[in-house]
Amino acid sequence: MEQVAKLLEPHKETINSTAAIVTCCHFLSGAVLCNDIRKKKSTVGFSVIPFLGGFILTALITRFGMILNDLPTVRINAIGVVLHIVYICFFYSRTKGVKEKTEVWAQLGYGGALLLGIFAYAEYEDKTVLPYRFGIILTVFLVVLVGSPLLSLGEFIRKKTTEGLPFPLILSGTVVSFLWLLHGIVHRENMVILQNGLVFVMNAIQLTLFAIYPAIPAKKTLKKTKSNNNQKKEN
Repeated sequence: MEQVAKLLEPHKETINSTAAIVTCCHFLSGAVLCNDIRKKKSTVGFSVIPFLGGFILTALITRFGMILNDLPTVRINAIGVVLHIVYICFFYSRTKGVKEKTEVWAQLGYGGALLLGIFAYAEYEDKTVLPYRFGIILTVFLVVLVGSPLLSLGEFIRKKTTEGLPFPLILSGTVVSFLWLLHGIVHRENMVILQNGLVFVMNAIQLTLFAIYPAIPAKKTLKKTKSNNNQKKEN
């Protein structure tokens, strides 16, 4: 690993700036989901969880960057925190019904309590072991958030379709995790290497599914073809 770090050393600034730019683009993918909500004029069928998870994740990575004194990580994820707050506010503004809004508030409350609990722990933990233990907490959260679709891996294989998997998010997530993996290597940050190595592998597995299976199940494709043929006959 040290040999790789030395090899990448001359390109440190390029890796840092590229990782920052690509990560910003990845954060902006939330705007695509917001646009879908805007078109539908409702949050029915959507969940605040992706935005809430993104907020908690970027907030945790920002705090972890502060612990490691890693300014590039702090700066880029602080932008992510702000963007996800905007997404959450937009989601709430388009949520209709008292029951639905109450549910959103409950989810925000649970997420906020979790985040505050972790932040409080970071304040009182022994500073000599904090980087390692906080890194473990962050790694667990990353694995749960990014790896959750893998729980349905058997279902995707059985149906032979990738329907339901967000290709743009997975693709950008794969590129982002790879760049931050390089960042961790060149800065000799073992926990960053572990985190992004795991995320990269999980995203790569999901990305591989798109090369094997179509996004639309065969049955739906067949129905669509028949429907088009019937329309042609009628014309």
